[in-house]
Amino acid sequence: MKQDNYPYEPEFSFKKVIGEQWDNVLYLWSRKLNLFVFGIIGALLGITYAWFKPITYTSRLSFVVEESKSGGGSLLSGLAGQLGFDLGGISGTGGVLSGDNVQQLLRSHKMIKNTLLSPFGDSGSVTIADEYARTAKLSEKWGKKYNNGKPVHFPVGSENYTRLQDSLLQVIIKRISDKELAVGKPDKKLSFFEATVTMHNEALAQIFTNRLIEQASRFYIDTKTKRQRNNVNRLQARADSIGLLLNKKTYTASEANNIILDINPAYPTANVGIELKQRDKAVLQTIYAEIVKNLEISRTMLLQETPTFQIVDEPELPLKKNRTGYLISIIYGGLISGIAGALYLLLSRKKVENS
Repeated sequence: MKQDNYPYEPEFSFKKVIGEQWDNVLYLWSRKLNLFVFGIIGALLGITYAWFKPITYTSRLSFVVEESKSGGGSLLSGLAGQLGFDLGGISGTGGVLSGDNVQQLLRSHKMIKNTLLSPFGDSGSVTIADEYARTAKLSEKWGKKYNNGKPVHFPVGSENYTRLQDSLLQVIIKRISDKELAVGKPDKKLSFFEATVTMHNEALAQIFTNRLIEQASRFYIDTKTKRQRNNVNRLQARADSIGLLLNKKTYTASEANNIILDINPAYPTANVGIELKQRDKAVLQTIYAEIVKNLEISRTMLLQETPTFQIVDEPELPLKKNRTGYLISIIYGGLISGIAGALYLLLSRKKVENS
């Protein structure tokens, strides 16, 4: 009979697999004292973690952005929303702070940097960046490592920073953007936005949140109304200029009327000068009236295009305190350590059996 050269594969059996697992359970039960020791060690490590983990504070601020003008897309979006569809992306009312753009705006490098370089507190001598670097112990750490032991500071109102200051500022901005700042919409169907900041300093978290929203709202309103505001300023300058010329022409025409009374009527061109001055005055009056009318129209349009950036809920002290509970730390520490101990015992047993 011809022999088969292929190795023999044993038939799979659920009964055998269950028996092997039950054998492992019985083995672990026989080593329950060891597992108990592993659990105690894990619980102690959990308590140590909860003890040394620093407390953080969460600052929440909600706001709403309302556009003064709305296109037909908003009606379409509203009707579609009643049917369960989301047409926010094509609604036609999109802006800098519409949709998901709000997250990028508030977490942008420019917004966070401007916020960090603003004054911290009423004294105005310390920036938010200084307070953050002090709380995170980055100022002393970078000073000892790169600045001959001198702490790194960010003076208020300074426009030019050194390479070391810029580098530390970049680290702070990235840390805040990636780990400590969250922006989103609690409900996609509503126009409410929520900014959440979690830091180790309670006052710092509150001030940073409020100042960040101030920076974003100012940037948003300036961006939305920049074109119309420039038009109003241009018309205002033109109206002021024409108004000065009209005043001069009015005085000149009045003087000419006084002078013509003493001129000999025998001269046929004696009235030409006064007529020219009166004509120039009439032209300036017409131009001034049109400019003033356009200026008032532009001001009305500016008011219509100015959006409403309204804060709904501001962070108030005391802020929410985030602290790891001892009970949770004990449970998780004991479970993780117990599972790790069980795996170690099983692997050790298998290693002994194979040897």
